[in-house]
Amino acid sequence: MRITRITDLEHPALADYHRLTDVALRRVSEPEGGLYIAESSKVIERALRAGHVPRSVLMTERWLEDIEPLVDGFDGEIFVGDAALLETLTGYHLHRGALAAMHRPELPSVPSVLAGARRVVVLEDIVDHTNVGAIFRAVAGLGADAVLITPRCADPLYRRSVRVSMGTVLQVPWTRLPEWPEGATLLREAGFQVAALALSDDAVPLDAFAAHPSDKVALLLGTEGDGLSRAALRAADVVVTIPMLHGVDSLNVAAASAVALWALRVPPLPESTP
Repeated sequence: MRITRITDLEHPALADYHRLTDVALRRVSEPEGGLYIAESSKVIERALRAGHVPRSVLMTERWLEDIEPLVDGFDGEIFVGDAALLETLTGYHLHRGALAAMHRPELPSVPSVLAGARRVVVLEDIVDHTNVGAIFRAVAGLGADAVLITPRCADPLYRRSVRVSMGTVLQVPWTRLPEWPEGATLLREAGFQVAALALSDDAVPLDAFAAHPSDKVALLLGTEGDGLSRAALRAADVVVTIPMLHGVDSLNVAAASAVALWALRVPPLPESTP
């Protein structure tokens, strides 16, 4: 990549970074085949390791030594400028030092994401990017295999989602799932029991369900306000709830995902004996 030191904001390629408000970034990142923004050297490194291709990189001088070797061999430009100039461009202080405009990869098919998986999470219409990022981090940390998101769910490659996930959205396999009931059909064809995490009179307590889970479980998580839709609940094989105390009936969806994933974690395969 070519190194370009900037003293003004006239270069047309800098438009990818212009005033990165939520609305402006959505216009950049949402279209299929568009861009997303990777923030920090760690996230950029994970994106490159996942096979994603940078269009350009924006950074202060102090990060050049760390970032330049990572993007060596790619076409495009590394824009280097002082912190005040970059803050004027993006609209916020780059306290992590570097941003990269990455080409958005093509989403894989649902069957390819489910192949070989035993624990997957399905996010129905979760619109908060912070929650999406936190769920991906729980999935990565607690050993689930993949994430499927419904058509109206927030974009995992949105800058806030990527940042909150610590870049794990770039290493956890994911794709979009069709609407119900087609989505449930795809899960069952792959051998998954569909477990909806929700409040219900006939719900099975999580600890009881986790005592004898199916070999393959797809955990459904619903939107922050209303929870899972009626269509999702009809599509589920079982409704599971986290037992609560002191009059509290639910957790934040990201916290609930972590609790359920820990309870449903798959024990590691025994090491083979030589």
